[in-house]
Amino acid sequence: MITVNEALAQLFALVSPLEAETVPLIHACGRVLAKDVQAARNQPPFAASAMDGYAVDGAMVSAGRTFRVVGEAAAGHGWQGHVLPGEAVRIFTGAPLPAGTNHVIIQENVTRDGGVITLDDSDNDAPNVRPAGADFKTGDAIKAPRILSPSDIALLAAMNIATVPVTRKPVVALIATGDELVQPGEVPSDDQIIASNSYGLAALIGTLGGHARLLPIARDTVASLELAFDLAADADLIVTIGGASVGDHDLVGAVAQTKGLERSFYKIAMRPGKPLMAGRMGRATMIGLPGNPVSAMVCGHVFLAPVMRKMLGLGADPAPRVTATLAKDASANGPREHYMRASEGPDGVTIFARQDSALLTVLADANCLAVRPINDPAKRAGDRIEIIRL
Repeated sequence: MITVNEALAQLFALVSPLEAETVPLIHACGRVLAKDVQAARNQPPFAASAMDGYAVDGAMVSAGRTFRVVGEAAAGHGWQGHVLPGEAVRIFTGAPLPAGTNHVIIQENVTRDGGVITLDDSDNDAPNVRPAGADFKTGDAIKAPRILSPSDIALLAAMNIATVPVTRKPVVALIATGDELVQPGEVPSDDQIIASNSYGLAALIGTLGGHARLLPIARDTVASLELAFDLAADADLIVTIGGASVGDHDLVGAVAQTKGLERSFYKIAMRPGKPLMAGRMGRATMIGLPGNPVSAMVCGHVFLAPVMRKMLGLGADPAPRVTATLAKDASANGPREHYMRASEGPDGVTIFARQDSALLTVLADANCLAVRPINDPAKRAGDRIEIIRL
């Protein structure tokens, strides 16, 4: 068996960042920016009023001063003349400052009588002007790689960028295996269960920025598994679920090798998820996950997520860990690194008593995995522990 870190290193060696594609801005949220993009204009593109009021020459501002109003400027409707000393233009927020002005007196600080305004005794020191390019300038860049947020999309739009270079989504073929499985919605026989792993992993893949392709359940026969691998041949990543152990019905490894699998490793010193394999199969990377539902999902967070992040150009790093305080005592750990289902709350991290790798209800209640190193001694409430937030 190899360690989790050794397995991750070998998995990272199997994948490379995918190529870029260009998508419309409206479809870019959540995608990974593949190349730097530069603003096509200044923002604001002109000196603009930050308030409703009157645009004047700031050198003329003093308490009690009067100005003759010669025009009006609104957002999208600038005033095209030149303002002389002693003149003012009625201006609204977002409108460009007319030539000859550099200062906006807010409307609350003036009294208007027909076409003349008189300043009150407020100091009026603030110019209330947004300078041209105050937000960003032509050529300013958004750097890649970056997962584009809604705020990024707004920024790109303001930069006048209509299409965005993003990393292509990894296509991940999911192959659930086993005669005991039926699809959700079907009626299982007394000795069958519902295929849950592939749906949970597909959801995880979607949140990670990939495209999950759920293939038909592969039965415990060579022919069925061969067909499944053939259907997955054009994927970037092939993920099998179950059938990777050494029982008489566990055929995935053997069939994969007949299909050209160059295996990198098999078995990891971790709980849950010991019977995990990986390698190269044609143009794809293959990861063989355990069949127990919690094992499959934990391995999805520990291995599949970092691999997909590298494929998206986000670097080769393990799942992020943070240090938190234990809320309750925890017993010593054994010879395998243990990813224990736990809940992080105001009082710290509580590791659940039940850790069976078949208990999806426990995983659904967890918001983190408490990571226990190999042979980690017993912990007391108040001790610090590493967790992976889910």
